Amino acid sequence: MPELLPLETDPNRHADVAAAIEYLVRNYAAQPSLDDVARIAGISPHHFQRTFKDWTGISPKRFLQYVTLVHARKLLKTPTNLLDTAFDLGLSGPGRLHDLFVACEAVTPGDYKRRGGGLCIHYGLHDSPFGRVLIGVTERGICGLGFVTDDDAAAVGALAGEWPAAELIENAGMTAAAAKAAFDFAFHPDPSNTPPRLLVMGTNFQIKVWEALMRIPRGGVVSYQDIAGAIGKPKAARAIGHAVGANPIAMLIPCHRVILKSGVLHHYRWGVERKGAILALEQAGEQAGMEE
Repeated sequence: MPELLPLETDPNRHADVAAAIEYLVRNYAAQPSLDDVARIAGISPHHFQRTFKDWTGISPKRFLQYVTLVHARKLLKTPTNLLDTAFDLGLSGPGRLHDLFVACEAVTPGDYKRRGGGLCIHYGLHDSPFGRVLIGVTERGICGLGFVTDDDAAAVGALAGEWPAAELIENAGMTAAAAKAAFDFAFHPDPSNTPPRLLVMGTNFQIKVWEALMRIPRGGVVSYQDIAGAIGKPKAARAIGHAVGANPIAMLIPCHRVILKSGVLHHYRWGVERKGAILALEQAGEQAGMEE
C-alpha cells in the first residue's frame, strides 16, 4: 500500500480527505457517488480519487462499503480469539508493558504520585485525514495523542490536565516527525518500521485495560464484556468503559475497537462518527491486504 504523504505537505490535502471522510460517514446510507464526494472536497473526481488513496491506502468506494454498523456486528458474531486471556495481571517489570504493536511504558508509582513533575512535554498541533490532532512527546515516548474536538486551546488544556505537574512546551517542528510516525503506523503498519514508543500514566486497572486494547488486532472489534473477561474482571464492564474512555492515546492504544455487545458503536472520546470512520478504514484495509 502507498505510504502516507508527510503530514505537513500541502495542507489542503488532509483537509480534503478529512472533509470527504466526514461526509461519507454522515451520508453513507445515500451511497454518494465519487462525483458527489469530490464536489464536497472541492477538487476533480480524478484528483480526489488519487488524493484519498494516497492518504488512506484505499479507494473512496471501498471505504464507503465499510462505513456501516453491519460489518461490525458480523465481526462480533464471528468466533475468534481476538484477546489472549492469559494476561499477566500485574506489570511485567518496573512499568514495562508488552511490545506487541507499540513499545509502551507506564510511569513508575513515584512518577504517578508526582503527576508528571520533572517531565518536559513538547506538544504540537497537526492535521490528519481524521481531523486535527494534538500530540505530546517526551524523551521516553508519546504521552498524549488526541483529536481536537472543540478548539486548540481546549485540547492543550486537556493534555495539561492529564500531566498537571509537567512542563509543557509548544514545539510543532519537533513533534511533526512523531505525529507522522504515529499515523503511518496506524494507517499502514509495516513490520520493517520501528514502532512508536508510548509513555502512559494511569492506575493499575487502567493500565491493564489499555494493555488489553493493544491486543485487539487491526480490523477487529471486541465488546466491553470481552475486555472484562480478558483481564479477569468479568463483572467490571462498566468500569472497563470508564478506563477505555480515559485512554490518552488515540489510534495507537485502539479504544475505537471496543463496541457494545449488540454491535452498536458506543461512545468515543473523540466522537462516535470518527470511531466508525477509523474502524471502516481499518477493516477495509485489512480486507484489501487479504485480497492482494
